[in-house]
Amino acid sequence: MSEVSIAKRKEKCENCTKQCNKKQSDDGANSKQEKEEVSGQVSEGSQLLLSACLSCDGCLSEEDNLKISQQSLEEVERVLALNKKCDVSKHKVLVASVCPQSLPFFAVKFGLDITEAAHKLCYFLKSLGVQYVFDTTLAAGFSILESQKEFIQRYRRRKHDSHALPMFTSSCPGWIRYSERVLGSLVTPHICTARSPQQIMGCLVKDYFSKQQKLSPEKVYHVVVAPCFDKKLEAVREEFYSSLLETRDVDCVLTSGEIYYLMEQRKVSVEELDSVPLDQVLGEAGDATLVKHDGRGSEGFLEHVFKHAAKELFGLDIQEITYKTLRNRDFQEVTLERDGETLLQFAAVYGFRNIQTLVHRIRKGRVPYQLVEVLSCPGGCLSGRGQAESDAGGRVDKALVQQMEEAYSSLPVRLPEVNLTLHTLYQDWLQGQDSLHANKLLHTEYRNQSQIHTQPPHMQW
Repeated sequence: MSEVSIAKRKEKCENCTKQCNKKQSDDGANSKQEKEEVSGQVSEGSQLLLSACLSCDGCLSEEDNLKISQQSLEEVERVLALNKKCDVSKHKVLVASVCPQSLPFFAVKFGLDITEAAHKLCYFLKSLGVQYVFDTTLAAGFSILESQKEFIQRYRRRKHDSHALPMFTSSCPGWIRYSERVLGSLVTPHICTARSPQQIMGCLVKDYFSKQQKLSPEKVYHVVVAPCFDKKLEAVREEFYSSLLETRDVDCVLTSGEIYYLMEQRKVSVEELDSVPLDQVLGEAGDATLVKHDGRGSEGFLEHVFKHAAKELFGLDIQEITYKTLRNRDFQEVTLERDGETLLQFAAVYGFRNIQTLVHRIRKGRVPYQLVEVLSCPGGCLSGRGQAESDAGGRVDKALVQQMEEAYSSLPVRLPEVNLTLHTLYQDWLQGQDSLHANKLLHTEYRNQSQIHTQPPHMQW
């Protein structure tokens, strides 16, 4: 990301802070802004993206700001420099995990297909001093399988547990932060407890891979390359830090744009980069083929859970899913019917405006869905502001996003259920799918952090 873009983002964040502070100073539910929020309408003067709103300084403590300041290129370069200066016994082993939604960005920028772009990126990262480079698709597989299992459990207890349904997905840190800080108990009990792919990858690297390499977790410095700035906020959450070992599951998150900016800074051309395959968590026993999960441009939690639930609950095999567009392309629903009866109804809700509409319906008790896949970025993860923002004006580069979508769609789909590496790790690392160890490392909990605790109206889901 260029210095100009960073400056513009800072300027935008400061404007967000002013709006946020103004809102907090207004008189509760009677304020015009709050009425707009509840109704899903945002005035032109205060039109904010959820990611921009939640990344501003207005709701961050000094401690939060300090933690996020460490999520930077400068911090990674500091660790690399220390490795060159200090005794070998004090070296950090650098591991980079690349999100699959970041790879299309590099494919477009490099003018290559995704696999070749991934190999070039791998070589660049290793030329900096990174020893291992993984992609996080494996971790996403864990997250999907755990989400599927949790949905079935919630569905079966829905009649005696008012918080069981609907279930909201938990992979988007912008949505999670908004839920905890603003919506509170209205939403948090409904959020799926499966960790996001990023944080499962953190456990995989710091718990499993470090043991395989005979390294203590604090000797491993884990960097994640992601399409979204909000992933930095997720990495510094308290529950993902071990006070005993003084280490985080993910030490630093860098956006795709920050990595590309580093390449530009160092005047590295694609032509001079060799091709090096990504590493596998299981070593040579792993499958080096790059794959994706079902879904438009994210990890496809809705599609995977929908197909699994149709089979598990109703014995129906669903091959293709038909989306019905409601308000716009970023508010869609999927329905499972049999003999005129609606069995399941899921929704995909992306972007701040659509999330506000969803919240309004929740408050009114008008949510007919059993599961909602929620993402704060319009268009999903490929449109993350860490890679899809244009240099001019800070807006989304629609042409770039379209190219990334085309590149992403070229990857073959593999269901996590048939991924042999996942089954091996469930046994060798987690002592089985339903073990206490699996529950501890693959799940988390979300808390009500809102300052105003309002009692939600009774809701019939």
